[in-house]
Amino acid sequence: MAAFCPIPGQGLQVAPEQVPLPSLPLAVEDDAGIAVLAGGCFWCTEAVFAALDGVRDVTPGYIGGDPAKANYDAVCGGRTGHAEAIRIAYDPARLSFGALLRVFFTVAHDPTQKNRQGHDVGTQYRSAIFPVDLRQHEIAEAYVAQLDAARAFAAPIQTTIEVGHVFLPAEAYHHGYAERNPAQPYVAAVALPKLDKLEHHFAPLLRKS
Repeated sequence: MAAFCPIPGQGLQVAPEQVPLPSLPLAVEDDAGIAVLAGGCFWCTEAVFAALDGVRDVTPGYIGGDPAKANYDAVCGGRTGHAEAIRIAYDPARLSFGALLRVFFTVAHDPTQKNRQGHDVGTQYRSAIFPVDLRQHEIAEAYVAQLDAARAFAAPIQTTIEVGHVFLPAEAYHHGYAERNPAQPYVAAVALPKLDKLEHHFAPLLRKS
């Protein structure tokens, strides 16, 4: 891989577009068209994936804990076991699960941070993939190993792969939050730079509008 100035706060050793796609294939007819990912504040991850061509819908929510305790105040306390996550519905004929994972690891968050993203600290901000089927599970596990072996990041990947959990949509006011509140300080400082990075490194993947 070509030399690249590491990105502050992310630990990437190469340009995002130089990070390889998963080596394990997933045929379009076998792709569920649903992905559930956690990578810090769901306002930011939602904004990144909503910008991709082929994404039909992105829903912010909670996963990984007791469904009865899935509300914003409780999850933010870090004691429910949930992660702030997003459920992505996409068209596998236009956007692959592998492409989503590459954006997840290189743009949407920093996978080398454990139980935090920047100043957001706690298990609710953990880096995690919640496979919806066995094939996604196999690809996610293999991809983490592939990226670690390629030394794409300066530190080991901390992303967990968690199964058997129910995704619960977040409260209505969280949906489309970054798009509706671009001047909100957190959105301006954290979400918008991710969108700039996405446009700079993966422009061909962006929604045409």
